[in-house]
Amino acid sequence: MTKLILIISISAILCTVFILLCVIRTEVNNKYRNRIYSVDTVPASKICLIPGASIWGDKPSHVLEDRLLVGIELYKKGKVEKLIVSGDHGHTSYDEVNVMKQFVLSHGVNEHDIFMDHAGFRTYDSCYRARDVFGVKKLIIASNSFHLPRALYIASGLGLDASGVPSDLRVYADAGKNAFREFFAQYKAFLDIKLFKPLPRYLGPRIDINGSGVVTQD
Repeated sequence: MTKLILIISISAILCTVFILLCVIRTEVNNKYRNRIYSVDTVPASKICLIPGASIWGDKPSHVLEDRLLVGIELYKKGKVEKLIVSGDHGHTSYDEVNVMKQFVLSHGVNEHDIFMDHAGFRTYDSCYRARDVFGVKKLIIASNSFHLPRALYIASGLGLDASGVPSDLRVYADAGKNAFREFFAQYKAFLDIKLFKPLPRYLGPRIDINGSGVVTQD
């Protein structure tokens, strides 16, 4: 009898945990899906945030290149006035941000309209710093469909008026890896927004987003 009670108790706990995990994933995935638009239908905003992703030497990966291309399209169509390229530049040997900057420069974006966030080590940091370093209140996030729901969940949870535009311009060879990583990242996002509310790894001085992005070059 005692063994049966133990089995029932463990089963109940596991079922509760499973349901809780499903609820969390559903919230992160769906809460702000109504804020996802196409390039042509997204409401205009002054700022487009382009989150970083992996680079191949001095070139963006396909995932990152497509985020940049959508950000550039938003800029050229007058949907946004400024781009924040936010990524990992934690070491001199790895620099997502300057790769991103050079790419958008090569596609005709004015260097004064490119703001470089060298401490966008993760999506949470990029959104937090957009708000507290660059003083952004409203923005468009250009990112891939597998990442965009979490990015909007984080940005909105930090009080930003955020919309998103998907950047899926091709089929990605590492789609399975991206989905696996995103599975766990969604739970981390939920805990960061609802419970921990950590500071980003690095905050730094305020930068005027209404000025020239040249001051962020490094």
